[in-house]
Amino acid sequence: MAKRDYYEVLGVSKDASKDDIKKAYRKLAVKYHPDRNAGNKEAEDHFKEATEAYEVLADEKKRQAYDQFGFAGVEGMGTEGGAGGAQDFSSVFRDFEDIFGDMSGIFETFFGGGGGHAGGARTRGGGRERHHRGADLRYDLEISFKDAVFGTSTEVNYTRNAPCQACKGSGAKGGSGRKICPTCGGSGQVRRSSGFFSIASTCPTCNGEGYMVENPCEECNGTGVEKKRRKIKVTIPAGIDNGKRINIPGEGDAGQNGGRPGDLFIVIHVKPHRHFERSGNDLYCAIPISITQAALGGEVFVTTLDERKVKLKIPAGTQNGKMLRLKGEGIPFLHNENKRGDLYIKLMVSIPTRLNGKAKELLKELADEQGENKSPDPIPLSELS
Repeated sequence: MAKRDYYEVLGVSKDASKDDIKKAYRKLAVKYHPDRNAGNKEAEDHFKEATEAYEVLADEKKRQAYDQFGFAGVEGMGTEGGAGGAQDFSSVFRDFEDIFGDMSGIFETFFGGGGGHAGGARTRGGGRERHHRGADLRYDLEISFKDAVFGTSTEVNYTRNAPCQACKGSGAKGGSGRKICPTCGGSGQVRRSSGFFSIASTCPTCNGEGYMVENPCEECNGTGVEKKRRKIKVTIPAGIDNGKRINIPGEGDAGQNGGRPGDLFIVIHVKPHRHFERSGNDLYCAIPISITQAALGGEVFVTTLDERKVKLKIPAGTQNGKMLRLKGEGIPFLHNENKRGDLYIKLMVSIPTRLNGKAKELLKELADEQGENKSPDPIPLSELS
């Protein structure tokens, strides 16, 4: 790549301020950084070119020399054009945190900056203690159909990680405390340089924590947590459906190093009912009626899910499979028990299988009176429900 004017590389004028130069370089560094352009040789070259330009223009002495004498003016001053082609970008890396100060996420990802987990407290070594949130837990709870419809409360027993009682969650024996990791100085990361690039990785000594426990607690082996049985009361709201989850904040595993605990998720499994089925907030059931009830109509009493007797009027001439509705006798809406769905009742006409002599005679009279069709035409399938 032919060497270009440094001002042209950064896209700034020759009277640009130092802040303007920083902003221009930051934009290019983010755009062309190798971490975002893996395997892209052209992007890598642009990144090196922009870094070299910034290294010169951000330094007052080098910039003055470059403005007066061009590339020859900065030879031997640590740029790519120096003696033997040696590159010294140390000043650039020292200034990276200033450049990316308001872009801490990018800075940490690209260059392993000193920032730790959000909300972490600074250690004496300059790093951050990692406050790890505890894991969320799942508990599968099976309840009856009626309990799902009308709500209930129950107790659940489960095992979770709780703060160790012996060390109060510190992981250190007898209050001995922790010390800054000597390998990473509390940052949780170690850096290695390979030519132009500086790569940060998790510290192998402290596993990225930034600190070490000198005398681990014997009860929890230095983890700061221990397994504990937990019993809590859970309220099941009326109208909850199969597969729904109830979130109980703070009842999951304990966090490490003062981190907040995770949550407990109760997953509801509803047992099927013998007589009722659910669809949304509506209930469905079926009841048998006699052929005379179907023909003449009348009233029957239907037992609802909550075992009340509700009057249902059957219209004369009801056909087998007809659906009738009882408004407001369905399932309560979740978190609004004053509103309920409906109960749909399917009428199944029951045909007697055993008839005495008198019943047979009566049915024969009915058949003669109605004039039964001895050769019925097929019914279109589209008319069948």
